[in-house]
Amino acid sequence: MLLILLAYLGGVLTIVSPCILPVLPFVFSRAGQPFAKSGAPLLAGMALTFALVASLAAVGGGWVVAANQYGRWLALALVALFALTLLWPALAERLARPLVAAGERLSQRADSEEGTPRPGASLLLGIATGLLWAPCAGPILGLILSGAALQGPSAGSTALLLAYAAGAASALAAALLLGGRVFAMLRRSLGAGAWLRRGLGAAMLAGVAAMALGLDTGVLARLSLAGTGELEQRLVERLGGAPEGGAMAMRGDPGAMMMQGPAMMSASAAAAAAPPDEGMAPALDGATQWLNSPPLSHAELRGKVVLIDFWTYSCINCLRALPYVKAWHERYRDQGLVVIGVHTPEFAFERDAANVTRAMKELGIAYPVAIDNGYTIWRAFGNRYWPAHYLIDAGGRLRHHHFGEGEYAETERMIQHLLREAGAAQVAPGLAEVHAQGVQRAADMDVVRSPETYLGYARAENFAATPQPRHDQDAAYTLPARLPLNAWGLAGRWRVGAESAVLAGAPGRIVFRFQARDLHLVLGPGPDGRPVRFRVSLDGQPPGAAHGMDVAPDGSGTVTEQRLYQLIRQPGEVGERSFSIEFLDPAVSAYAFTFG
Repeated sequence: MLLILLAYLGGVLTIVSPCILPVLPFVFSRAGQPFAKSGAPLLAGMALTFALVASLAAVGGGWVVAANQYGRWLALALVALFALTLLWPALAERLARPLVAAGERLSQRADSEEGTPRPGASLLLGIATGLLWAPCAGPILGLILSGAALQGPSAGSTALLLAYAAGAASALAAALLLGGRVFAMLRRSLGAGAWLRRGLGAAMLAGVAAMALGLDTGVLARLSLAGTGELEQRLVERLGGAPEGGAMAMRGDPGAMMMQGPAMMSASAAAAAAPPDEGMAPALDGATQWLNSPPLSHAELRGKVVLIDFWTYSCINCLRALPYVKAWHERYRDQGLVVIGVHTPEFAFERDAANVTRAMKELGIAYPVAIDNGYTIWRAFGNRYWPAHYLIDAGGRLRHHHFGEGEYAETERMIQHLLREAGAAQVAPGLAEVHAQGVQRAADMDVVRSPETYLGYARAENFAATPQPRHDQDAAYTLPARLPLNAWGLAGRWRVGAESAVLAGAPGRIVFRFQARDLHLVLGPGPDGRPVRFRVSLDGQPPGAAHGMDVAPDGSGTVTEQRLYQLIRQPGEVGERSFSIEFLDPAVSAYAFTFG
């Protein structure tokens, strides 16, 4: 219920978002008419159409995007024609004659002072508006769309999109009711009904022009007239229950995954206390495949202490937690601990079991791993985070959980407690010594000021190149002369998809203004698997001593497989820097930046 409320409030906030401006003339074209027969059908059509198209686009693939593009141009033509009828009533009368028989008149005599409005025309205009409306993607809408994209078709995702659209419609309804009163007052006092109607028609044509030029998803998306992003993030943290510095994903929408913080929530208040009983642990049924082991069930694990580690192999937070999980496996496996990794993918390439097997070999993972491509185990645990650790006692009951990085000592003491509780004769004293190196080294959060940033349009933020991303289409992008902190952009010809940006023709660059010790980028070669050469620079120079594991000091490197690449690791003092990576071969896919 809280998620529905959060989505609704996010929709309400769109009224103060700049991306609503091109839609306002369409809504106010019904001002001064009875709300129940004019404004309400328009807003209902807008909300339902937006929710339907957004649901399909999030899960339906490229054909939905292509169909929506055609629908968008058809809607633009429809709304433009409607605007012309407001400017020239004679055109409305001429158009109305052939359409009356079909029952779908574009302009009713309701647009004149003496007519009676019919809901059908308003509903049709609302459907067109729903196809055209492109709300600014703030934190709340990002949560909803990312959850829908990862989890697949879901009544829950559609309900959240409907709640978001209903919130926007409610705010617009309030504005329309107020605007209707102002419209009626002006008409009575000034006798200017015809001029007001023509003014609305001109404003609608201006809105159509803005949308046709992409200004609704371009310039307006980069403005911040009322700080809605910050307001939404506060709502996410207050209603979603995310702790400071952590991530919030949607309970009940298990596919969602948002910003992963360095330390998340823990089940117990003190390491010395006995871990509480959180009920019977969910079954491990539904895995697509098991690696390093045959399928394991509760019956086979009875009498063992079990650590469940939800992870995915390109997740930087999972990689930084991995040395501790491996150390616990080695230290306590002979004393009754069974570690089970549950690999639940974020990106499409992580669904490939061959990729996971290769990554496990490179990472030295020897314990059993369940491939949870369908999110079955994730949903059974009600999980929301990567990484997430759950401890199950010898009786099969859930006794402890921790989300995100950090608090490793507490988790290890809980392991020791449960082993003693299960009757282990000798539990290793003290704590495991972990010396993580390379990409698995702990982040320096004191200097990190840059958030995880996705390059696919479903969750992209702070994009600063021109034009704004053309969804699933090849386009040539240019960069501004200077980027503010945490802004990024593309240069060259790219195709921006829902979860990645793909270089359509070499050369091509990605630039990011960041502040952190480490910079990582999830990359993959083209479909043919051919290596992709690249060059990295920092403030326009080769990185030198600041090069990452996957880059030489001169900035050269090669993308050979789908994984996370460490491109920058700065020694010494850390400040704002300009990062650039130029790809010398085409077809590379870039998914997400992470920092540490």
